[in-house]
Amino acid sequence: MVDKGGNKMKLAVLSGKGGTGKTLVSVNLAAVAGDAVYIDCDVEEPNGHLFFRPKGVCSKPVSVKIPVVDEKRCIGCRACVEFCKFNALAYIKDTLLVFEELCHSCGGCLLFCPEHALTEKERIIGEVQYGTSEKVTVITGRMNTGEASGIPIIKKLLADNDSVEGKLTFIDCPPGSACIVMESVKDADYCILVAEPTLFGVHNLNMVYELVKLFKKPYGVVLNKCLAEVNPAEVFCEEKGIKILGRIPFDAELGTINSNALIAARESTLHEKMFVSLLQTVLAEVRHEAVIDS
Repeated sequence: MVDKGGNKMKLAVLSGKGGTGKTLVSVNLAAVAGDAVYIDCDVEEPNGHLFFRPKGVCSKPVSVKIPVVDEKRCIGCRACVEFCKFNALAYIKDTLLVFEELCHSCGGCLLFCPEHALTEKERIIGEVQYGTSEKVTVITGRMNTGEASGIPIIKKLLADNDSVEGKLTFIDCPPGSACIVMESVKDADYCILVAEPTLFGVHNLNMVYELVKLFKKPYGVVLNKCLAEVNPAEVFCEEKGIKILGRIPFDAELGTINSNALIAARESTLHEKMFVSLLQTVLAEVRHEAVIDS
């Protein structure tokens, strides 16, 4: 599915915390979509590849630029130190020190240095992996342990997606609502929020609900692990007038399949039908929002 400009339709899947079912929804929707792209933006702990088991995997490093000091030029004015809000620079015992792990690669220190004593070098912070699983292109970001930010990797993931064939793109976002989540959803055409049937689930749903409203993104909610009793997340959606896209029941078979890192829609006809129906509902909602915007 493409938009009016011929661009690939991007669907972002979010949740306020890990374990809600975000990856369950993402991988199964991508699987039933067929000719699709799945992007795992949870670069600190990616796990979508465990379900897809992609073949023909290749990887590319992702690097950022960090400052390098020319000690002969540095006069110890500390202009760069005062500028850096991340404490990545310090002037100690007549020496300018660079703490690479704290650097956010903004380049501002180079601009503020009156003696041009700073240049840049590349430092690898992670990688992007590419593979295929049946008709799904699987793109996974991995951030090296201890890095300050995964945003450069997410930017690389989303930029590379534009050159990959596929009618639909499913963006499996990091949990929560921090900067890396904002980077994951900023170019999305529609957001799918996944929620659990608990009061804590309502709290986490509200986090991503406020985020997508801030970004003015169209959205709907998938209620996961639904039981027969009252669902606080469903009550929250009704009170806020939020579209409920679908309900995934608390199902022992589905839980077993998922815990074994298998894609339910590929293992069970019943679950395939459920996720096909969910995808149809999502796409209908996307088309509805597109008509409203036009």
